[in-house]
Amino acid sequence: MKQFSTLLLSTLLMAGATPALRAQSIVSGFMAGKGHGSVVVSGTAEQYTSAYLAPDKVSGVPVFQEVHVNSVNLYGTYGLTDKIDAIVSLPYIQSKGQAFGTTISDLNTLYPAQGFANTRQGFQDLTAVLKFKSYTREIGSSILDLLGVVSVSTPVSNYQTNTGLGYIIAIGNRATKTTALGVAHLKTASGVFATGQVGYSLRTGDVPNALVGEAKLGYAGPKNYFEGYASFQESNGGTDITEQGFDGTFTATRVNYVRIGASGYRPITNGFGLTLGISTYVAGRNIGKSTGGSAGITYNF
Repeated sequence: MKQFSTLLLSTLLMAGATPALRAQSIVSGFMAGKGHGSVVVSGTAEQYTSAYLAPDKVSGVPVFQEVHVNSVNLYGTYGLTDKIDAIVSLPYIQSKGQAFGTTISDLNTLYPAQGFANTRQGFQDLTAVLKFKSYTREIGSSILDLLGVVSVSTPVSNYQTNTGLGYIIAIGNRATKTTALGVAHLKTASGVFATGQVGYSLRTGDVPNALVGEAKLGYAGPKNYFEGYASFQESNGGTDITEQGFDGTFTATRVNYVRIGASGYRPITNGFGLTLGISTYVAGRNIGKSTGGSAGITYNF
């Protein structure tokens, strides 16, 4: 399983009725090992034509009808020691609506201050993570690891999040996020593993803080890696888009979701490998019902 300890599958990104968010944790239960690590360049394509509002799911996206989100993500991890990993991640995101005919120009004439556009793009948020292995115990032929994680994410470009429907397709919420997670990772002798993580994320500005978590079940063998996962976010407060008096400040909305997905990895040659993934939202609040896929090239060292 050693060759998989440096692997972290590409992060799937999305944009919903609020700005783009991470929907899969960039933290795995495997440690890289001192002096080892990996670099991943991945691409993701997602789209949605409906959204989870409160209390119902609705068809059609206001103004834009349909939204496509494409991203390229650079991810790297490095083992500072056998028990401490450092991780960095930076995505470039393009969020594109499908507004009819002259809708955008007509809206800019009526509301010139809101800056309507069919496409928004740019570098989003730089994320830096430290992961610590704090406890290890053998349980029969299996190994249980307990880990702690702290991360900080902050915008690196001047992408916009002004009020109004034009910012349904914003690429982020411009909040700095500080997150702490606890992770439990069970590895069996057969290669089957299970990982669970839960934590709390503090956000700046109008963006509500949130409880976040993820569960994974997978297999890490000599030549293949597969995993299925379910992730969630539960915001602490915030407003609803359908709430009376909502002023168009999408960054302040209560964004909840449950997302499921699957990923796979296979080595190619000389440390290089290929990752593939799919995911979809199965429940949510103030978020687009997005479905997407990803592919990436990894280099493990």
